[in-house]
Amino acid sequence: MINLISDTVTMPTPKMLEAMMEAKVGDDVFREDPTINALEAKAAALFGKESALFCPSGTMTNQIAIKTHTKPLDEIICHEYSHVYQYETGGYSFNSGVAINLLKGDYGKITAQQIKDAVKPDYDWLPKSKLVIIENTCNKGGGSYYKLDELAPIYKACKSKRLKLHLDGARLFNALVETEETALSHGVLFDSISICLSKGLGAPVGSLLIGNKDFIKQARRYRKVMGGGMRQAGFLAAAGIYALDNHIQRLKIDNEYARQLGKVLEELDYVENVRPVKTNIVIFDVKKPFKNSAAFLEMLSKHHIKASAFGPHTVRFVTHLDISKEMLDEVLYVLKDKMG
Repeated sequence: MINLISDTVTMPTPKMLEAMMEAKVGDDVFREDPTINALEAKAAALFGKESALFCPSGTMTNQIAIKTHTKPLDEIICHEYSHVYQYETGGYSFNSGVAINLLKGDYGKITAQQIKDAVKPDYDWLPKSKLVIIENTCNKGGGSYYKLDELAPIYKACKSKRLKLHLDGARLFNALVETEETALSHGVLFDSISICLSKGLGAPVGSLLIGNKDFIKQARRYRKVMGGGMRQAGFLAAAGIYALDNHIQRLKIDNEYARQLGKVLEELDYVENVRPVKTNIVIFDVKKPFKNSAAFLEMLSKHHIKASAFGPHTVRFVTHLDISKEMLDEVLYVLKDKMG
């Protein structure tokens, strides 16, 4: 089966498994797991920050960031496509008691001026604007990304309005290999950063929340109360270290495969509205002879290919570590010669 459902489906490589099995571990709740400590130090240094926190998931790192940056009756500002709004079960409200101010923009991106305009006046009957969240790359936006010249004005706008700025960077490295910008250059712009190890980087589990020491000290308490305090999780952290050392540059391959898929899809009679392919996500709509996305996916599965529905007529493909050139060629063959 060729699995294009998500880049979360990747399996550890043999060398990653070897690194995991050789990991030295301890009790991370007592901060005695040397491999987790090494991963956190590595991630913090990568972004020029003081500290980091290893968590089970990107949803947890985002939710901890919101909780740490805000208090009840505050408000977060983000794009309406943002993962924190679309796919985290309303956790901003459940965990932090905050409101959300949703902005529109092309393919999941917002501007500094939109942020300035969105800040609410200081009235008793309004929530207090406190936190801006940027998703880079934007999943629902088709893997769109911000470049530094777009982020710098957002950083300045947040400073001028006394807003904290959080980066949901679950797939940030897919963007960085395209822009050839550095993690360090992004680190200076954000108060906190979340990166995911279990997507394109290929680790089985884990995300990192990155920030200054005081922020991470409080974040650690919230991780504990959310049930995220892990014990001998250094086996998982070892996979993260291996991923950061070995799997970043190869993300260019995933992005290129996605572009090839997008190019072929644009030429098919039963496909329309292919979103611009910027990184490793391809989003498109299907039409006749397919009644809806479910019918398209059912036909695709008959050819041993999996993908996900992103709407009644919308489909998402995601390329990743476990999609080989032979698999890509097979998908392209099926799309051109078997699906029409």
